[in-house]
Amino acid sequence: MGRKHQITIVIAVFGAIVAAMGLYAWDSSSKEEIAEGVTIGGVEVGGLEEAAATSQIRRSLISPLEKNVLVTYKKEKFKLKPEELNIRADLDGMVDEAVTVSQEGGILGRTWRRIGGGEVDHSIEPRIAYSSTAVDNFVDGVADNINREAVDASVDPGPNSLEPVASKVGRQIDKSRLRKDVERALQSPTDRKVGVKVEQTQPTVTTDDLAQQYPDYILVDRGSFTLRHYEDLKLRKEYTVAIGAIGYDTPTGLYHIQNKQVDPVWSVPNSDWAGKLAGKTIPPGPENPLKARWMGIYNGAGIHGTSDEGSLGSAASHGCIRMSVVDVTELYDEIPTGTPIYIA
Repeated sequence: MGRKHQITIVIAVFGAIVAAMGLYAWDSSSKEEIAEGVTIGGVEVGGLEEAAATSQIRRSLISPLEKNVLVTYKKEKFKLKPEELNIRADLDGMVDEAVTVSQEGGILGRTWRRIGGGEVDHSIEPRIAYSSTAVDNFVDGVADNINREAVDASVDPGPNSLEPVASKVGRQIDKSRLRKDVERALQSPTDRKVGVKVEQTQPTVTTDDLAQQYPDYILVDRGSFTLRHYEDLKLRKEYTVAIGAIGYDTPTGLYHIQNKQVDPVWSVPNSDWAGKLAGKTIPPGPENPLKARWMGIYNGAGIHGTSDEGSLGSAASHGCIRMSVVDVTELYDEIPTGTPIYIA
């Protein structure tokens, strides 16, 4: 091999070494630079070094997370504040991943990508940590404010009227869905608003069902000594009655007809007022004050017929409601066991 050829080889080798050293130096000088095409939480960080990328992510991704998450339902608004959640973002970890993925491909691959304008297609999801308990408490609070139980139709009994009370449709939010939407908003630097989806819940007894629910109803107005019988929420008939005398007051409140009996047997209460009959059982007949029919209400009190029709329209009984024999027989045939009776 001639000397000239040797010199050429030496120069080539030297040049290759110098080029390699230059390439290494260039690559080393760019080791903290993030490759084009890399994003963190949708934010472009390609071409930035660690410090610049950290600043960019803090400004574009972290700072917006310090805003409230706003949940709305119609005109109602509920705010979830960052300080309640103890929000933490792994900013260093996200930037470190961006730098690490940018170093893949070896020195030649990185150099070729930089020279040729190539990109690294890599998206880094935002890493946000927060208190799950705080989110649960917030969602529960929203639900408590919005949810409303459906209300069955009912009646409002008074001394002399039976007023229908309309049913109400309820509402119920999907707590699982709301929690997911809140979590999505917590991860988003731009969309911090959440709408609430509300389902309607229907009452078991609607207003249209009410008359069917109460085919019969009895009101007793002690003040006017009047018993009123309602059918399908409409007044069917009024009866004059006797009620308990002072000290033996007919019980007030809402009850139901518990039992019924034709020509009832009288089980005399073991009480001083019963005198020598106390504790005895009196069969139907002249000695039995319970005439024709019996409709039990509460604790020995009931509706029954009486032969003392002169007592009707007064406080004369020992707690029962007295009716004429004709009236009690008619009422007995009209109302079933279980009929509500409201005594005022």
